[in-house]
Amino acid sequence: MVDKYIGDAAARMDQAVQHLKHTLKITRTGRASPALVEDLEVAYYGQPTPLKQIAAISVPDARTLAIQPWDKAALPDIEKAILKSDLGITPSHDGAMIHLPLPPLSEDRRRDLVKLVHRHCEDGRVAVRNVRRDAHEHLRGLVKQKHVSEDDVRRAEHKLQSITDAHIKNIDSLSTAKEREILQV
Repeated sequence: MVDKYIGDAAARMDQAVQHLKHTLKITRTGRASPALVEDLEVAYYGQPTPLKQIAAISVPDARTLAIQPWDKAALPDIEKAILKSDLGITPSHDGAMIHLPLPPLSEDRRRDLVKLVHRHCEDGRVAVRNVRRDAHEHLRGLVKQKHVSEDDVRRAEHKLQSITDAHIKNIDSLSTAKEREILQV
């Protein structure tokens, strides 16, 4: 019974780390990456559709993204979605393809992005700790209901803490890697 709560907590912590990885993936760095726009919602025939489902996204050079829609009628919709997004990039098109030139990041903007990464990582740590707290409460509830012994719960709490520490360490390494990527000129 205790293992069920530990396994559930580990799975929820994994989800928190996966969410953080996705968030960091779409955080802009100095280089062009399809991840910046692939999940952008486009009003395609009135339906919100991720950009990666209606267009091919490529990186012709380190500072440019190229988006080629499979349906040329979607070109204006894709352009509108990019302009509405908070990317701060102005698209240009040649009738068949949209080009997104990414301006180089200034030193101030790099520092702001590092702060944003740190904030996202701290949110991830808080999410992992909240999962640990919930699992602790469930385990303590089992002791109060006399379903398991206090020794079993203590062992489970130590195991839970080691799982939490591993997830926090993973978040720290993600933060360090993303910070290094942003600050790289």
